[in-house]
Parts: sequence; C-alpha cells; structure tokens
Amino acid sequence: MSITYKALAALLAYPDAELVAALPEIRAVVEADRSLPRAERAALAALVEELGRIDLIDAQERYVALFDRGRATSLHLFEHVHGESRDRGQAMVDLKSEYERAGLRLREGELPDYLPALLEFLSLQPHDVAEVMLAESAHLLRKVGNALAARGSSYAAVLAAALASVSERGLDEKPAVEPDKPIDEEWAEAPVVFGPGAAPSCGAGASAASVVKFMPRPAAR
Repeated sequence: MSITYKALAALLAYPDAELVAALPEIRAVVEADRSLPRAERAALAALVEELGRIDLIDAQERYVALFDRGRATSLHLFEHVHGESRDRGQAMVDLKSEYERAGLRLREGELPDYLPALLEFLSLQPHDVAEVMLAESAHLLRKVGNALAARGSSYAAVLAAALASVSERGLDEKPAVEPDKPIDEEWAEAPVVFGPGAAPSCGAGASAASVVKFMPRPAAR
C-alpha cells in the first residue's frame, strides 16, 4: 500500500512535466493494487488519463483555480481545523518533526499539512501507522473530496481512494456544493492530532528512504 500512497500524493501535486512523464508508472501502481476497490481504481485511472490528455498549462491553471483559490477544496488540512489560529502553527511544528524523523524533507515554502506531503510521509510508514493517521483525518478527507465531487472534479477520486485504503466511509453520493466562506467561520471540524499527541504507534518503525521515485515535489508558485 505504501507505493500507492506515493501515487496518490503525486496525483494531487501541482501538475508539471515530471508528473506527466510519470503517469504511466502511476497508472500501473494503481491498477496493481487490488486492495483498492475496483470503482476507486477505475476513477483513479480516469484521472491519470485526463491529466495525460489535457494541455499542461490548462491543467496547471485548473489546479490553481481549484485548490489555491477555494477554502472548501484546500489541500492544507489544518486550515479546515484551525483556520489561521495560533494552534495551527504548533500543529505544523509537530507534524514537521514527524516528517523529519521519517527522513522526509519538505521543500522551501511547502507546509507540513499539505495533503500530498502527508501522503508521501505515510508511504514511509508501516501500513498500521498510515491507517491510524488516515483514519484520524478521514472526516477532513471526506469533506474535501465531497467539495471536489460537487464541482465535478476528477481529483475527488484521490480522496475517495485514500478513504477506501483504510476502509473508511467514502464520499457522499450527491455532495452539495459548499460556498467558500472565510475559513474561520468553518473550522469547527473535529481536530486532527498528528505527532506527539497522536496514537502511540504513529512514527514507529519508519523507513528513512523510499525506493519509489515518481513523486514530483510540488513546484513553488
């Protein structure tokens, strides 16, 4: 499953030429993972095909419009919990420390709560640790996934697959479009605790290296 988390992380990253070149490998990883339900594998394959078909500039503009200009679809998970409060800062520090213990270094300007970074971190963890951490954030993954699905975005397939990987309830069948309110008006979501305050197993047995190299780190924008 760890290699699948890297594939999911890659699919959610800012699209660039490196990602496009890696799409055949990513598709092969997804199709080979029989732990994912058939419907989720098919939806991921459709996203891979779409990313390979559309013009790269169009894909990048769509990505920015979808993820960088809307609160409901933000891939920075702690925004959905803490808003811009000081609590978010400490949560960032704790999560970054977990990454460093696993040998994962963030790019300059990349925040620890960015979902592709979290998924790549989970690819370095034993499955039971990854399962605990994804289960703790399942309500946030579902919220973002529902927002993407309501907008007709194929990216919803990644969130649905992440939920399915730990046997969590999937996305709503008919999600409603949520207005993009200021984040401080909607941060009543249940907290997510990663790092020292998380389940005892989190961070144990992490590998410091990964043999899979198709994960493109998000470009600075």
